[in-house]
Amino acid sequence: MRSRTQPARRALPAPPRRGRAARPERRAQGFARPQWIRTPPEATARNGSITHRENGRAAVALRGTIHKRTNRCRRYNTAATLLSSRKETGAIAERRRPDVVLTDTSKDDETAGSNSALDPEKPEKLVDKPGRTDWTVFGVAAVLATAFILWGLIGTESLQSFAETALEHLVRDGGWVFIIASTGFVLFGVWLAFSRFGRIPLGNDGERPEFRTTSWIAMMFAAGMGIGLMFYGVAEPLQHFTEAPPGSASVPGSEEALGTAMATSLFHWTLHPWAIYAVVGLALAYSSYRRGRRQLLSSAFIPLFGKRAAEGAAGKVIDILAVFATVFGTAASLGIGATQIAAGLTQVGWVEAISNTTLVLIITVLICAFILSAVSGVSKGIQWLSNSNMVLALLLAVFVFVAGPTVFILDIIPNSVGSYLSDFGSMISRTGSTGGDGAEEWLSTWTIFYWAWWISWAPFVGMFIARISRGRTVRQFIGGVLLVPSVISLIWFSILGGTALYEQRSGADLAGAAGEEEQLFGMFDQLPLAGIASVLAMLLIINFFVTSADSASVVVGSLSQQGSARPAKWIVIFWGVVIGGVAISMLLAGGDEALQGLNNTTIIAASPFVIVVIMLCMSLVKDLHSDPIMQVERKSAEVLEQAVIYGTEEHDGAFQLDVSPTEDTPDSESENASADDESGSSDEQSPSAR
Repeated sequence: MRSRTQPARRALPAPPRRGRAARPERRAQGFARPQWIRTPPEATARNGSITHRENGRAAVALRGTIHKRTNRCRRYNTAATLLSSRKETGAIAERRRPDVVLTDTSKDDETAGSNSALDPEKPEKLVDKPGRTDWTVFGVAAVLATAFILWGLIGTESLQSFAETALEHLVRDGGWVFIIASTGFVLFGVWLAFSRFGRIPLGNDGERPEFRTTSWIAMMFAAGMGIGLMFYGVAEPLQHFTEAPPGSASVPGSEEALGTAMATSLFHWTLHPWAIYAVVGLALAYSSYRRGRRQLLSSAFIPLFGKRAAEGAAGKVIDILAVFATVFGTAASLGIGATQIAAGLTQVGWVEAISNTTLVLIITVLICAFILSAVSGVSKGIQWLSNSNMVLALLLAVFVFVAGPTVFILDIIPNSVGSYLSDFGSMISRTGSTGGDGAEEWLSTWTIFYWAWWISWAPFVGMFIARISRGRTVRQFIGGVLLVPSVISLIWFSILGGTALYEQRSGADLAGAAGEEEQLFGMFDQLPLAGIASVLAMLLIINFFVTSADSASVVVGSLSQQGSARPAKWIVIFWGVVIGGVAISMLLAGGDEALQGLNNTTIIAASPFVIVVIMLCMSLVKDLHSDPIMQVERKSAEVLEQAVIYGTEEHDGAFQLDVSPTEDTPDSESENASADDESGSSDEQSPSAR
């Protein structure tokens, strides 16, 4: 590095080391071996060079770039300056070797004048424009989904037999993968939040969040609600209260069973599912908004596979699996919603009995309503339905809370949290080998089904929470995604599930008198204004059905068109029809037990995608390690270490470490020199850091 006031300076070999001659040279990634350069006394501090002074000042210069909110690169120069002690006598100072500047240089420094390791590639500006159809992803996924629909309609018995056999082998031989992976995602998310990666922003440095915190929490609330909470908010606590989970010591119907039922329900609906969503959403948000890549799941695998592979065959396989998982996960929700709508129609007397024909008719009518809205372009109507879902859900919860056992509901909230924490260890380790007879069947019906369902929903929900979280830090993202929906689930299950448990204990046999899809309406019968509450619940389920089909079709269309935020209308309609057809085939695959068909096919369809999410965690960690903030932190630590070693060896440990900019003017240099002279007037000065 040359000073502008000196035409040429000759690089000298490194002086003899003192004390640690055998210590190897430190090399930072992207730098050549540190060069020792003699700096004349009259040199000034410009462009990263450090002025030599008679009082014994030496420096280590670090150069690089940072990204500002304007998305422009600005140069900065930082100097870690060593101040030698002033206790040397004049004779010793005269004999002492002239001060030197330790400068890390590289080929990029010589050509571009900057440190490439600290000059990360500028993120590309994402443009919201219609994308081109990826015919490989779209074609393969469409053919597979269409083949499944035809299989369900033509060879129903064959599909049913295949699903039962495949599920048996999968749960017996691979159920442990779902059990370990789901808990691993929770631990992984918590580790990221509390690690040094937690301060990395999901956007440019200094970029503010796109949405205010209150709006962001409200949208998290919307993501936390859905058909599943309407169906299982009553059915699951009742099931675990009357039939204890495998390995549980609680007696069905007892006070202990009450806590077990609520703890098991919260286990399936709080941290574990949202940890899965957080991992996928964080990878998508970081890849898109921090790195400037396309909004595709395959783009998040560039650090692991490389850009060519991630945009080639391997990436297309990942996107196809994401499309397939989203289609089946959403179809399972639509199938569950159809069974509960049919139960509501039966409750109010509009339908005599629930049959497969009734379910197919309900799905067909609602999908036609979705197609009509998509063709007519009434996007504001869909948005109004989405917003009204939150209002209807809040009204329903307030009604049950006020009309139901209010005090019991308030009492069950802390009891549920305590039971969840005390039973957490046994719940995360429950497998087919430790749960006794019937454990595998119970796991396939509940825990493994849930984990598969959440994993299949991960691309859908992950993309949504990624799009609303730009500008948040990794720590804020994980904290919000894990805590906000978990609190919502706790309140919802405490109100609806607590009311159902209270009525069950009071003598109303809700669990034995009706199927799972009818238990919500059976609970309403125990409250005043049961008819109004039932109609309100059906409207809410229908709204969730239509908005889920609409949102999922947009997400799948985006994955089919290279991550476009505005996929073509025809491709959205196509995937909406396919999701409805898959839901019908999944219901038919269960025979007389439609819900069992949903469970079986969901687990089978999601099993390959669990491997994708595990690999996504590995890719995310590798991506975070190479983040510009992490690079600057590592390089700064290396330079600081070199500065301390140099000061210890050259000044026998009596030195002062100072960090200051190197773009000083001669006036400021003289002021600094005066300040140094004043501070060095004392004969004894202890080492310190400023």
